[in-house]
Amino acid sequence: MLRDQVTFRRVTAGVLLIVAPLLQAIAVLVDPGTWGDDREAVSFGANPALAQAQSALYHWSWMLMAVAVIGLVHLTRRKATWFGHVTGALAVIGYLQLSGLLLIDPVEWWLGQHHSPEEAQRILDEMLNLPGVIFGFQLPWMFFGFVGLPLLTVAVWRTGFVGWWAPLLVAVGYLGGFLVEYGPMTVPFWTVPVAALGWIGLKILRMGDDAWAAYYRAPVSPELESSSR
Repeated sequence: MLRDQVTFRRVTAGVLLIVAPLLQAIAVLVDPGTWGDDREAVSFGANPALAQAQSALYHWSWMLMAVAVIGLVHLTRRKATWFGHVTGALAVIGYLQLSGLLLIDPVEWWLGQHHSPEEAQRILDEMLNLPGVIFGFQLPWMFFGFVGLPLLTVAVWRTGFVGWWAPLLVAVGYLGGFLVEYGPMTVPFWTVPVAALGWIGLKILRMGDDAWAAYYRAPVSPELESSSR
């Protein structure tokens, strides 16, 4: 499969569209901060093993989603192309940016182990409120993924590859998650997109190499190329 560009890219896109959102849903379930104290320096300190597990799950979910997005963009080669390019770029940048922010999790855990919750939060705020951190790593880039992916699935819907319900579920899940405080209510929101993105991934796996390759532009024969000069 590694030698076949069509099979490799199709299978990779299909599998990652199933795996990446599933890892995020699992991460929010095992995250001590979902169910415990909203101060992560406290909740992470109460269960450091799960705190490290959720960080790793989020990290790989968002890194793999950035790769899966490229597969979704492939589906917009023949229709909604410019929209797919723009929203795909936003989604890739956003998910890579989100992954980088996870390095703050072990810092919070360490601060919680060595300082009071109030002091840990004070130190953390001083670190995160630096202009270079805010505008280099947080705003507005960290929102690009959760905004760009629903818009990209709209582009995929416009191509006719999937029904209208898929972008609706992705939008309700990821954009609706901003309407509630991170905690137990985040779980259903971040679980809903698993069905929509997983269905798209399953369709990609079932479509076969010929259907996937049909999205590529047909090569121009040497005779036609020379005659057009």
